[in-house]
Amino acid sequence: MIKSQALVLSLIASTAVAQRVSDVMFEPGNFGTMVNGTITGNEFFDYKLGAQSGQELFAELQVSDTNGNGVIYFNILPPSSDGEAIYIGSINGNTARIDLPQDGDYTIRVYLMGNDRDTGKTVGYNLDLSIQ
Repeated sequence: MIKSQALVLSLIASTAVAQRVSDVMFEPGNFGTMVNGTITGNEFFDYKLGAQSGQELFAELQVSDTNGNGVIYFNILPPSSDGEAIYIGSINGNTARIDLPQDGDYTIRVYLMGNDRDTGKTVGYNLDLSIQ
């Protein structure tokens, strides 16, 4: 029993270490920005973005480089979400334009799927974000 608990704790710790978070800020006078990065295997990157109810969030994700198939997506999570998304890129595609339902900090989570995730491939990306 103790051995299995240690394994679960080890898996939770390794997942938490893989997550990265960045606050997105727009330059004065701008309503959008481009961010870029890389994701490897099971990693995911959360971009936090403050917005108000009724504003429109635009997000577009493009692969810039990969040593695999470039199977990368993003989800949009509302404020205080425990993982539930209001937009799922693997279903709806890598371009989103949605009206935001509430005030708060939204999370744009970039992640890999399929063989790229399972074999630890690295995918570089550009993520265009704006709020109007």
